[in-house]
Amino acid sequence: MNWKKGAAGLLFALASMGTAQADVGRNSYDRGDIKSGLDYWRPLANRGNVAAQLKLGQMYEDGNGVGKNLTLALSWYKKAADQGSAEAQFNVGTMYDQGEGVTADKSEAIAWYKKAAAQGYLNAQYNLGVVYDTGQGVAQDKPQAFDWYSKAAEQGDAEAQFNVGTMYDQGDGTDKNKSKAVVWYRKAAEQGKVEAQYNLGIMYRDGEGVAKDGAAAFSWFKKAADQGDASAQFNLGAMYADGDGIKQDDAQAIAWFLKAAAQNDVEAEYNLGVMFRDGEGVAKNGPRAVYWFERAAEHRYAGAAYNLAVMYRDGDGVAADAAKAAEWFRKAKRLGYDGDTDDQPEDPSGGQTIPI
Repeated sequence: MNWKKGAAGLLFALASMGTAQADVGRNSYDRGDIKSGLDYWRPLANRGNVAAQLKLGQMYEDGNGVGKNLTLALSWYKKAADQGSAEAQFNVGTMYDQGEGVTADKSEAIAWYKKAAAQGYLNAQYNLGVVYDTGQGVAQDKPQAFDWYSKAAEQGDAEAQFNVGTMYDQGDGTDKNKSKAVVWYRKAAEQGKVEAQYNLGIMYRDGEGVAKDGAAAFSWFKKAADQGDASAQFNLGAMYADGDGIKQDDAQAIAWFLKAAAQNDVEAEYNLGVMFRDGEGVAKNGPRAVYWFERAAEHRYAGAAYNLAVMYRDGDGVAADAAKAAEWFRKAKRLGYDGDTDDQPEDPSGGQTIPI
């Protein structure tokens, strides 16, 4: 799970300052005159203005216009946090969490996160979900993790929405409910969360929590694939190869398998070996088949090692070599291949290949 860090920017409640100094300070800062801005903000912060305290904390944390000083950053954040600022409470929590400007203290971080979360601060709610999900600094508590993720998800956080979806999907911290998993995956997917897009593709492909729909599965896989997700790219290749949810097209299958294989997706590598060996969607090319089977075998794919053994034994796309064939048969067996590794079975795959 990914942690949320403090907000990069700060919206000033300048009207509440009740002083022309605030406007001058802001204008100076906007013009790039950070020193003048700092000269105006510091007196306001010393008089207890929360927005100015937050700004000073941010400036010291980032080293923006002042020397970076995490201890001073924490000090200013605490002053604002003690006045009830949820953003400052969250920032104090992250600094205790990460050991920035202070010795790391998970318990103290959680206490500050809870203060901010109680005020509805989204990032604090999300981080509490991570805390209870992973058991960092507190006893692992999946139901509490689910509750905190849900609060952040309801506020529109895509990461939290995805996590709620996976917890419904797996029955982790809540009752398993595939239909609700689809709802939350969709919310996250519509915000561009690639993992959610991929999982929606799986749900539509397999009919989990939603009516089976090959076209919808293809659409969601495509969104994830276009963002570079290798598993989604492989699944698009498989769908084109099978004509599942889309018109069958071996050339497109090859194209998507190549994209996935470029990211070391072992199933894509294996299927490329099969397609080059058999001439499916591409000219038959034994040496290329050997290349892709070797790639997959290097990634511990048992069926690829077995097929290499058969090709070396039969001189298919490579010079016959009984010694290399025996070596690959042994490797296939060590990798868990459960077919016949001495004589080629009637089905060359031995049931270990990926259907395409």
